This record gives sequence, structure tokens and C-alpha cells, in this order.
Amino acid sequence: MTEAKKKNEWLEWGKAILIAILIAIFLRSFIFATSIVEGESMDPTLEDGERVIFNKAIYIIGKPDRGDIVIIQRPLKNYVKRVIGLPGETIEISGYDLYINGKKYDQTFLSEQAEMETGNFGPIQIPDDSYFVMGDNRAISKDSRNGLGLINEDEIIGRSEFIIFPFSDWSRTK
Repeated sequence: MTEAKKKNEWLEWGKAILIAILIAIFLRSFIFATSIVEGESMDPTLEDGERVIFNKAIYIIGKPDRGDIVIIQRPLKNYVKRVIGLPGETIEISGYDLYINGKKYDQTFLSEQAEMETGNFGPIQIPDDSYFVMGDNRAISKDSRNGLGLINEDEIIGRSEFIIFPFSDWSRTK
């Protein structure tokens, strides 16, 4: 192999590596990122220490929907919670039941125990630019009921898509 051919091959490899790095930076910055679940507020759906991939681009073209597991960015910490109430809705929790605009809502993602630990709350009217979120482990969750308050739309930075760590728990979040 001639010296010119070797130099050309190295140049091509360098270009390929540079392009791969730029694509990875773009994807990490604008499309997907990871977050670590801290605490037990989303048990059993997500457990303390699990790492999730979240979709950062989804809410550029759409809005959060009821049931989405979202990443909420606050100055000191990110939170992982489930969207329960949408802008303009009225939320009330009474006798272990969740009511949205006066109609009982079936929380299929909750265990029976979690439903019984929800407690009473509201009614509260959600402003047009906000969301009401709760953790799936209602007894210990810091959420819209007790500490996080209503979540502004611009604080929601993505939707959880996959659990990627530990590898034995790899699955789609629901």
C-alpha cells in the first residue's frame, strides 16, 4: 500500500469518526437524553436507581398527554412523574377515587394499594399553561398535591420511553 493511500484511508476514518461524534452530540442535545430515577415515588413502574431514556423532541411537536411519564426540570433537581391533569381541567381525589372534570377516572397504571394511599385532594382547577402530576407510589410521592405544585409546560423537558439500566429491567416505560 502506498503512503498516499494510507494517508487517504486515515483521513476517511477521521471523517467517519467526526461525523459519528457530531450525530451523537446532536441526538443527545435535541432528541434523546437519559435520567436517573431518584427515590421510590414511581414504584412499581420505575424503581430507585433505574436509568431511563427520555424523548426530548416529542413535546416540540405535541403536548403532554394524560398518563405520560415525564421528566420535569427544576433548578436543583429533575423529577420523574406521571401526567394526571391537563390544562383547563378540574382534579379532585375523594375516597381513593380520582375525578377529572367530575368524572371518575380509572387509574389502570396503579396498584390497588397505591390507589388506597392516595388520600383526598381538591378540587383544583388547572391553569391553561400547567399540568397536574403525581407519582405512582402515592403514599410517599412529592408531586402536584404536596410540594411540586402545578407544573408549567416549559418545565416538562421530555417523555420517558425506555428503562435502560439495570440491563435486566430493560423495557418500555408505560
